Amino acid sequence: MATQSYPAISPQEVRSGMTVRVHQKIKEKNTKGEDKERIQVFEGTVLNVRGSDVNKTMTVRKMSGNVGVERIFPLSSPVIAKLELVSQIKTRRKVITFLRKSKKHLRALKPNTAQTK
Repeated sequence: MATQSYPAISPQEVRSGMTVRVHQKIKEKNTKGEDKERIQVFEGTVLNVRGSDVNKTMTVRKMSGNVGVERIFPLSSPVIAKLELVSQIKTRRKVITFLRKSKKHLRALKPNTAQTK
């Protein structure tokens, strides 16, 4: 199974309504006590982007086995290795937390209009 490549984006380009893949560095200790670092991918929809400059964070939500999982990522953290844009949905609001309860699918934007202003 081949992995699909998505375009990388900078943390300043993140908007609510984007479906992103967040590559996060995880540090673990093995049985010998040695530190080991790996990359874990979290893919979901950005519900909210808040703060400014160093304090900017984003809330990403995904469905895992019919259970909603949300994580808040600080965008200026060195723990984030890479951000990839998977798709963009059309939103009229900055905070789209109503997706937690809504069963309705939002309409996807065409790739040529997905560019942010």
